[in-house]
Order: sequence, then C-alpha cells, then structure tokens
Amino acid sequence: MTTRPHSQQLRSGRYSQSGQIYLLTVNTRDREPFFGRFETGRLVVDAFRKAQEEQFAHSLAWVVMPDHFHWLIELQEIGLSKLIARTKSRATVTFNRLMQREGSLWQDGFHDRAIRKEEDLQTVARYIVANPLRAGLVTKIGDYPLWDAIWV
Repeated sequence: MTTRPHSQQLRSGRYSQSGQIYLLTVNTRDREPFFGRFETGRLVVDAFRKAQEEQFAHSLAWVVMPDHFHWLIELQEIGLSKLIARTKSRATVTFNRLMQREGSLWQDGFHDRAIRKEEDLQTVARYIVANPLRAGLVTKIGDYPLWDAIWV
C-alpha cells in the first residue's frame, strides 16, 4: 500500500475531542466533480444525516460542492477519522450503486480545524454556505440547493 506524503501529514497529530466543534473539508479524488448534480450531492447530505441520527456528530452547517464538501460539526462519541471514514463510505456505496460504477470517490485524508469557543460560529457557517457563490456556481446563496445551517 502506498501513501501519499501529503495525506500522511493530514493524519499526523490529529486529536478528536467529544463536544469540540470542527470544520471538516473533504475533497473528491483528483477533484472530480462527482457531486455536480443535485441527485448525487444528496447522497452526501444523506450520509451527514445518518451520522447525526447515530449521534456521531451534530451538524451545524454544511455545503456539498461538485468536488468537495465542508461540514461544521460538534463531534459526539466518535473520533474524527472514524466519522469521516463512515461518511465517505456511505456516500461511496450509494453513489456507486446509483451510477453503476466501482471505486473510490475521495482523496485520502481530510482537513479539520477545531473551532475555538470564542470564534463566531455563524461567521464560519456563513463562510461555508457562501462557497457556491465564491465559486461562481450561483449569483445568490439561496439558489444553491446543497447547503444548510442551523441558523437558517
């Protein structure tokens, strides 16, 4: 098994703490736009909802872009790596079944940033949900269908 040096760096020093708020970013393999259609993007949203139902993470805000997602969560009783592995796996299985394909959808690893209590969570959430606007996919945030935040 070969590991890319960058993905190894993403894993070093990672610490998961229950009750901590994290901003998570996961990219698709080779930044392929697997989730450019509403139907396929909803598969990632369903994986987020399943994680919340299982009480692994409390979703605060998220956006599913064609080639990545951002997910602001309060971590529950699971490690970050397990949460992301399950989320990626759920989305991959349903995507591959729907598209009648095989193989991975995701790049190795993920980015996480612990949010300090004094940071304004709504500002972080606004940054997340404005991602489609900054990417030029829409002219108004509300026009993009694959986002949500608890403050809306």
